[in-house]
Amino acid sequence: MASMSQTSSSHVVRTEILRSKSGYTSVFSGSYNTNAFRHKTTVAFPWDSSLKATQTTRLDAVGVNSRRGDKLVVAASPPTDDVSVSTEPLTKADLVGYLASGCKPKENWRIGTEHEKFGFDLKTLRPMTYEQIAHLLNAISERFDWEKVMEGDNIIGLKQGRYEIMRNYMPKVGSLGLDMMFRTCTVQVNLDFSSEADMIRKFRAGLALQPIATALFANSPFTEGKPNGFLSMRSQIWTDTDNDRAGMLPFVFDDTFGFEQYVEYALDVPMYFVYRKKKYINCAGLSFRDFLAGKLAPIPGEYPTLNDWENHLTTIFPEVRLKRYLEMRGADGGPWRRLCALPAFWVGILYDDISLQNVLDMTADWTQEERQMLRNKVPVTGLKTPFRDGLLKHVAEEVLEFAKDGLERRGYKETGFLNEVAEVVRTGLTPAEKILDLYHSKWGQSVDPVFEELLY
Repeated sequence: MASMSQTSSSHVVRTEILRSKSGYTSVFSGSYNTNAFRHKTTVAFPWDSSLKATQTTRLDAVGVNSRRGDKLVVAASPPTDDVSVSTEPLTKADLVGYLASGCKPKENWRIGTEHEKFGFDLKTLRPMTYEQIAHLLNAISERFDWEKVMEGDNIIGLKQGRYEIMRNYMPKVGSLGLDMMFRTCTVQVNLDFSSEADMIRKFRAGLALQPIATALFANSPFTEGKPNGFLSMRSQIWTDTDNDRAGMLPFVFDDTFGFEQYVEYALDVPMYFVYRKKKYINCAGLSFRDFLAGKLAPIPGEYPTLNDWENHLTTIFPEVRLKRYLEMRGADGGPWRRLCALPAFWVGILYDDISLQNVLDMTADWTQEERQMLRNKVPVTGLKTPFRDGLLKHVAEEVLEFAKDGLERRGYKETGFLNEVAEVVRTGLTPAEKILDLYHSKWGQSVDPVFEELLY
């Protein structure tokens, strides 16, 4: 996560690489910058090895062949384009079946991570220019023999059509949507499930513990170079971005919850766009239910494909998101050790039956009001948030033990990845509180030192 700055638009790049041979003195940082370009890296870890990056990226079941013939599997953002037009309407059962198709046996589970970072110029500490970004993308293309994505004569990372629609729509539904788009970075982990019942258990555990993850990784206390009153401004921003598509999803804890209920929820989330012939069609605020009936005003008589449904699911932003896997979305971005700690934390809990059950038992009597209270207060008070007869820190201590035990039982010597969060739990001080202390002491009330101290 970054300190906040001007509201001018930033350049956003999505790629599946970790390094580049660009000659510019520009770097990627998931820590602190002003309104810099946001770079999103996607990495995956295999189920049957320790938490090390591999050449396989698995965040969705969409296969893409590079010109070298190596197969990558990438998420559908930017959206995939289905050239076929459906003449037969999809049914709700088709949409439910799409989610259910994510079920897979444990031996096929994977660990997908996604982490965003801000790029800046080392000399000026200012956001990267487009020319620097273009140089970087061209270098990536040359080094890895990747096909370039162009808009006219410009090489790009993400097509701007989707974000233009979002940029125009978000101020109508919340006051902080543009801050979310241009001023926040996160680290997420995407995890599999074996069945609908397994999905439900993991979804509930993930939602209940998401405020703890937010506290452990809170790392966004500055706006415009000054303290903003929050430990996780990124988390706070999501409370006033678009509440039709964000939040804690209390219905997940209903006895009737399952794939079908999530489909009902997603159908009622207003649309952003339809992607046709490599163009985004503005459908902001319209209903996917109308689309199912062939009554979507911008393309009347046309029915959605499963590709449209897949794209629509990418426009929903709750604290835990369901696609054909589950995304844990509550953490601020940060330096490398925290980028590794976040997936380790959730894998230790959600990929181990004993730890998962321990979490479900511990949180079984938490009320909807208590879960929402934690969501509301943690961005301000972190682990010091009062909870029942103690502090959230005390709950986090127990949860961390569950995560460690789960990793131990995996047998891959992964518990060391939790050292970073173990220190946060031990001291009760979030990363944000530590850098706030430096800001008020060693740094002389300047945020500039953060560029060097948290550089990676």
